[in-house]
Amino acid sequence: MSKQDASRREFLARAAVGAGAVAGAGVAPDALAQNHEQDTAQPHSKGDAHGAFLNHDHAATIAAFTERLMPGAPGKPGALDAGVLNYIDLALAGAYADLQDFYRRGLAQLDQYCRKSYRSPFAQLAAARQDEVIAALEAGKATGFTWPTAQEFFSTVRTHTMEGMFADPVYGGNKEFAGWRLVGFPGAQAIFTPSDMQSKQAFTRVPITGLQAQAKKA
Repeated sequence: MSKQDASRREFLARAAVGAGAVAGAGVAPDALAQNHEQDTAQPHSKGDAHGAFLNHDHAATIAAFTERLMPGAPGKPGALDAGVLNYIDLALAGAYADLQDFYRRGLAQLDQYCRKSYRSPFAQLAAARQDEVIAALEAGKATGFTWPTAQEFFSTVRTHTMEGMFADPVYGGNKEFAGWRLVGFPGAQAIFTPSDMQSKQAFTRVPITGLQAQAKKA
């Protein structure tokens, strides 16, 4: 993993902890949880599931984009491992339905920019090129964007990537608590011992229980 990848991962992980572990149970709207419960009847593979809202091409772009924002590494899950694509897909089909046109237009402008600049859509670019594109979006230097602006699109996808990494798994992301384990967030536990409370080490004891597990017992 490159230094840039490591720096990006570290930034998002620190941001999640600083926000009270975006992690916590209540980051995403309850409607997302309901959407996910309905969706569980259709098993998903790895972290690349889609189809609630995103078509194949849009899903490929979001998967590639979010993985560059939160790249995986040996022993360290990335956006694909955590099911961020599934989270965003379910969100856009439900609680974030008001952002559907925002995403459609943003993705179309993104691919137009990439085709004009590199003669290929974003999803087909090499990782280094994808990083260049993302940097241009963040800096507002990517041309051809009207609404959303390049910076608005970048900021929204980054926010949703963080939510998909660190929100309770009931919302469709944070698969197998990948994001929580990454930042040492314990989730809901039956009891914390005095030594747990005093420890400054990452919490690793299992099981880690989230709203998803609670919903299954209900």
